[in-house]
Amino acid sequence: MPSKIRPQQYALVIGLIILGTLFTIFFGMRAIHTFKKFDGHRPPPPDKAATDVKLIRDWMTIPFISRMYRVPEKALFDAIGVPPFSNHDKSLKDINQDYYPNADGYVLDLVKKTILAHQPAPMPDSAPSAIPPLKAPAAP
Repeated sequence: MPSKIRPQQYALVIGLIILGTLFTIFFGMRAIHTFKKFDGHRPPPPDKAATDVKLIRDWMTIPFISRMYRVPEKALFDAIGVPPFSNHDKSLKDINQDYYPNADGYVLDLVKKTILAHQPAPMPDSAPSAIPPLKAPAAP
């Protein structure tokens, strides 16, 4: 015969269910808040790494390079002389093999030169002085 449930056991079960529900709601809200803050990966802010063309590799695609170095895709496709429509998802190596099979690294070099040409001039480390330096008096 099943034993009768005592009121203390009933209260304990109800209390644990309520406590579990509160924990679930609390941590669920934290997870939702965290996912709302997460907007996905964006290109990093401009810094030395984002302007160093030595980091470009032949496995990269034109759209990827365009986003990373903030140079319009059209400018890159125009520079290498290929249509963007059929080459949008190809790596630089694949484009080079398709259009310039006898010139290894040609597309990679053109892309690097184009990016350098589109980068803004570097900011000087210090502002130029408004006062010219003093000169020694001329000897008689």
